[in-house]
Amino acid sequence: MADPKHIDQITERVERLLLRHEELQRTNSLLVEQVHALQAERDSLKSRLMAARARIDALLERLPPGMGDAIKGAPKERT
Repeated sequence: MADPKHIDQITERVERLLLRHEELQRTNSLLVEQVHALQAERDSLKSRLMAARARIDALLERLPPGMGDAIKGAPKERT
């Protein structure tokens, strides 16, 4: 038969592994939630960016003829 001390050691190790597995599952769930939140934020920012671009394009259309083309062709500043 197997040595009881050896079985106890294996039992302790398995219990520690199970606890670690549970911790990793909780951590993974939190990370999945964060990913979903960040994806939603990204989608919201993309939507806001598209709306802002549409507003800028509408304003450019209201400029006198030729003025909008000059502005559209101007180099973009990065801040």
